[in-house]
Amino acid sequence: MLDVRGIKKVYESKDRTVEAVRDLTFTLEAGELACLVGPSGCGKTTLLKIMSGLLEPTDGEVLLEGKRVAGPPPGMAVVFQEYGRSLFPWMTVRENVELPLKQKKLDAGRRTQLVEESLAAVGLAEAHAAYPWQLSGGMQQRVAIARAVAYEPHVLLMDEPFAAVDAQTRADLEDLIRDLWHRFKVTTLFVTHDIDEAVYLGQRVLILSNSPTVIRDDLAIDLPDQRDQLTTRSSPRFAELRARVYEQIHRAKTPAAEPAGA
Repeated sequence: MLDVRGIKKVYESKDRTVEAVRDLTFTLEAGELACLVGPSGCGKTTLLKIMSGLLEPTDGEVLLEGKRVAGPPPGMAVVFQEYGRSLFPWMTVRENVELPLKQKKLDAGRRTQLVEESLAAVGLAEAHAAYPWQLSGGMQQRVAIARAVAYEPHVLLMDEPFAAVDAQTRADLEDLIRDLWHRFKVTTLFVTHDIDEAVYLGQRVLILSNSPTVIRDDLAIDLPDQRDQLTTRSSPRFAELRARVYEQIHRAKTPAAEPAGA
């Protein structure tokens, strides 16, 4: 479904040259939920911008369903960390969710169906007439997620979407993502700086090195498919997987860090 091949990104200015991403290669299969973690400043957002067609790589390519991404592709949706800036405050919740569907030139009946289904899926069916500024931060992020789901993407990219909400809201939104993934089976790449979140959510965790970035480890998460915040996070296997990811990120912060498996 999504193929990242040898992505490299170099930023050049008059004073210096910075190699942000060196050689990133991985694939996501159809219907897969993978999380991506790495040290702070390692280039996670740069990679996501390249994958979504918002930033041109210096080298390498991204393929979506076999076609090269050279701009924002129609089969992809992105949920950003700054949910407040991604919603239009003068539009109602319904209007915010419906807006991208108008670009797909769907008829009014189909747009209404998709909006209603997506708002119901994120628990906001009763808030359709509200404005974003009338909602809590967690509810605003649910609107952003509903908008992405209503678009019927083949691939969903999420850039640290829960970083700005409180712990309880974050836990609720994590469970929402698992529920939506089970329901819609959208291929999803979830970028986060939170190790516990990555292990809890994903089928795989891709661990990045420090900048210039490469894939340090690709860890399969063999936890039960049905997960909950208490049972899953208190299990011995969760602790083992969390420790594995933490160790790799800790080693990645060391300049002389050895490759994974060394």
